[in-house]
Amino acid sequence: MLMKKFFSILFLSLLILTGCGVKKIGKTEIAKIAFYNVENLFDTIDDPNVNDEEFTPEGRQNWNSEKYATKLDHISQVFLSMDSAQAPVLIGMAEIENRQVLEDLIQKSHLKDFNYGIIHQESPDFRGIDVALIYRPDIYTPIINQWFAIHFPFDSAYTTRDILYSKGNIFGDKVLHVFVNHWTSRSGGQEVTDTKRNFIATFLKTKTDSILSVEPDANILIMGDLNDNPTDISITESLNALPISDPISKNKLYNLSLQKFQNGEGTLYYNSWDLFDQVIVSGNLLIENSSLIIDPSSFEIYNPDWIVFKDNKGIKRPNRTASGNRYYGGYSDHLPVYITIKKN
Repeated sequence: MLMKKFFSILFLSLLILTGCGVKKIGKTEIAKIAFYNVENLFDTIDDPNVNDEEFTPEGRQNWNSEKYATKLDHISQVFLSMDSAQAPVLIGMAEIENRQVLEDLIQKSHLKDFNYGIIHQESPDFRGIDVALIYRPDIYTPIINQWFAIHFPFDSAYTTRDILYSKGNIFGDKVLHVFVNHWTSRSGGQEVTDTKRNFIATFLKTKTDSILSVEPDANILIMGDLNDNPTDISITESLNALPISDPISKNKLYNLSLQKFQNGEGTLYYNSWDLFDQVIVSGNLLIENSSLIIDPSSFEIYNPDWIVFKDNKGIKRPNRTASGNRYYGGYSDHLPVYITIKKN
């Protein structure tokens, strides 16, 4: 109870500090963009059209209003604590049940003072989970929002999450193309499911190539839970995301997550660290004289002590909400990631 009270006081104080909008240094405008697989953000209502029975008061999670409110509170705390000066301008999320949970997140949690807008559409995913993007309308204005459905020609019965695409103006007049992803999981085995992730990666590459063919200077940002690591074939070959150590070409893609993974860091842990939650950008965002710039070193895996726990091997792992029929009351089984984007 004392710890919960402490966090409430901490984040109320944080809200007072964060009302200032975009951080400015001289003539430069800077903001954070984040991604978080929030681990089963479900409401408590049984929807007959999705597989949500365990997240009801009668389900194995005994998912009630108190647990749901705690989940919303935890997620908002994570986002607001990423930067003591402001809330992220764009937040991509995975494992969202529906629009209502997003409405609750931005209206009934610590995020309510920032007037976030929502970009979301129900996907045909067999688990009933979607990707979503919330944005601060004082900094980002959507121009086009689209959802790309994934249909596997070799497995037509399998359904998965759409890819969310948003093209918008950031910092007033700079165009940014954003793709939010949650690729097919490794459930059933990595090798068995590789074909699906390679297919999605190739599909996404056709979309980015299409943009770059018309707009070679396009600012493209891909984020999401890709269920593969930065060194896997789906990323390195199918999507052709290059290391930032390569020469930078404005119309190629570069993986900002690779170096962290090579250093042994990750966003989820099962026997060893995986870095499935990644940020990949077009080269134009890495060129010093561009109108929008992302410093590759700004990619961070956010892992403060209060969203992790130490296992019996002494490893600090993500403190998840629940597993099976056990409720832990944590945050997520993934760690969030973020980057910093600035306008010259």
